[in-house]
Amino acid sequence: MDDLKHQMRDHFLKYASYVILDRAIPNVVDGLKPVQRRILETLWKQNDEKLHKVANIVGQAMQLHPHGDAPIYEALVTLANRGFTLDKQGNFGNIHTGDPSAAARYIETRLSPLARETLFNPDITEKLPSYDGRNLEPVTLPAKIPLLLMQGAEGIAVGMSTHILPHNFSELLEAEIAYLEGRDFKIFPDFPTGGIMDKSQYDKGRGKIKLRTKIEIKDPKTLVIREICYGTTTESLIRSIDEAAKKGKIKIEAINDYTAKDVEIEIKLPRGQYAEELLDALYGFTECEVSISSQIIVIKDGLPWETDVHEILKYNAEKLVGFHRQELEIEKGRLLEKIFYKTLERIFIENRLYKKIETAKTLEAIHDTLEEAFRPYEKKLLRKPTHEDREKLLQIPIRRISRFDIDKNYEEIAILEETLTQVEKDLKNVKKYTINYLKKLIEKYGKVYPRKTRVRSIEEIDRRAIETKEITVGFDPTTGFVGTKVSGSIKLECTNFDKLLIFFKNGTYKVTNIPEKQFLENVAWVAVADKKTVMSVIYKNKETHQAWAKRFVVDKFILDKIYQYFDEKAELQYFSPKSESIVDLHFAPQPRQKVKKLRFEVHSVLVKGAQARGVRIANQKVKKVTKAEK
Repeated sequence: MDDLKHQMRDHFLKYASYVILDRAIPNVVDGLKPVQRRILETLWKQNDEKLHKVANIVGQAMQLHPHGDAPIYEALVTLANRGFTLDKQGNFGNIHTGDPSAAARYIETRLSPLARETLFNPDITEKLPSYDGRNLEPVTLPAKIPLLLMQGAEGIAVGMSTHILPHNFSELLEAEIAYLEGRDFKIFPDFPTGGIMDKSQYDKGRGKIKLRTKIEIKDPKTLVIREICYGTTTESLIRSIDEAAKKGKIKIEAINDYTAKDVEIEIKLPRGQYAEELLDALYGFTECEVSISSQIIVIKDGLPWETDVHEILKYNAEKLVGFHRQELEIEKGRLLEKIFYKTLERIFIENRLYKKIETAKTLEAIHDTLEEAFRPYEKKLLRKPTHEDREKLLQIPIRRISRFDIDKNYEEIAILEETLTQVEKDLKNVKKYTINYLKKLIEKYGKVYPRKTRVRSIEEIDRRAIETKEITVGFDPTTGFVGTKVSGSIKLECTNFDKLLIFFKNGTYKVTNIPEKQFLENVAWVAVADKKTVMSVIYKNKETHQAWAKRFVVDKFILDKIYQYFDEKAELQYFSPKSESIVDLHFAPQPRQKVKKLRFEVHSVLVKGAQARGVRIANQKVKKVTKAEK
């Protein structure tokens, strides 16, 4: 048993570590999860700047990814829809409506120009064997842009999760320049769906932001939603508006979705409702306003790192300087090798050193002769020639030796030395070189990725204030009409989101939303459903004519459901919402009748539930019940 417990603990820790490091949490260096990195690496290997079938890329990526084709396809579509690393052709779904993408065999993709320019360099990419050992895959890509903050990321691992919001391309690069120049900087989210953002509580990514849809007032009775909140879809937004309308939080006449490439949701308002007045209610009770919290956990040096967006940007900026230093060192080495070989080649041909090997009988003797021949010229060379260098010289064709142009050789070496001087200059000030590189990227791609989310302060919606907006409901007993557009003899002062409690003479009642104008038949009483008013009722049995009294509070109900407050075999005699009620019971004439009328205090009856049976108040047959005169 102990051995089993040890195995379970050991295996679970390995599983948790695998999910965190190799599946769910992105790496801070390139901002990618392993499956995303494998997709980009596959596209880089296949890159010919032509579009590839997604199904083909998924199949090729399976050589690196051990979890089947479905997660590769889903990750590729998500990566493409973020809009930075992949060009796409075909139906990749719609981030506004939530519609799914077409099958992998119908859509095509390739690396974007930005990705090709900034994410790949085989010379500085560390690689390790793939899961089956047949291929090599990158540990991380040498990303020269802060891709993690550009795209954002979401992931749920064992015991931890990450939620990083997307940011604006140009603003991130400007912030990197500011950091490298020693200036302060601030960065804030930018969402592909647009909208209006309040950044006051963002706190470098440790807090939250408030986001609103962009709503245009087309006319006093029509609103049009042009941009939606990040994380919502037009379908979920419309559903939230419908639910708010059903609950009586807002009043709309119709809602139409005309979304195609761009969002367009039209809201028509009923009589008595105006666009300006509805805005706060839409923000308060629907997905027209959402709060998005940010939680930043990334992989750094093989371990989870909980941090903020400013620290990530600083890390990416320093990493970029390191990448440029590596590239410049490699370029310097290549230039030196080219200068060395061109000089070696010129000495070999100009001084006719090839003549000295004509008498040598063996390859070893040839190399020994050449080694001795180059000894006087070693001061002109950057280093001593090796066996491989001499081997390259021996492979030069006679035709090339006979046509060798010394002047051209000197010119080529001069150009290489000029380039080398610039590289060495850049190496002495890599930060300046990096800043110029970032400025060129902004100039080239800045207009391609403009800010879509506008930043402004958003006032807190006082939902209670919206709900307590006072309105007057009129009820006309003579016509049976009730509503805000009815000028009846009975006036009810209530709020826009109160419910009406309607009692009918047949012993039923219901609770409903406040209408503008509605016809009601056979109504006994209309009141506001406040769940605390005590109703006093007297009714009599149609067969025995005996009178019953009850008092009750309607504190539980389902909207528009019909309830009974007295038996169907009875008829209503008296109804009052007053706390104290006194009535006169008039008895039907009987032989030898001594008492013709009885005064009864209705408020003496105990308060019970609306469906509870009443208390019998007289054995005699009751002819009618009237309110007692003072």
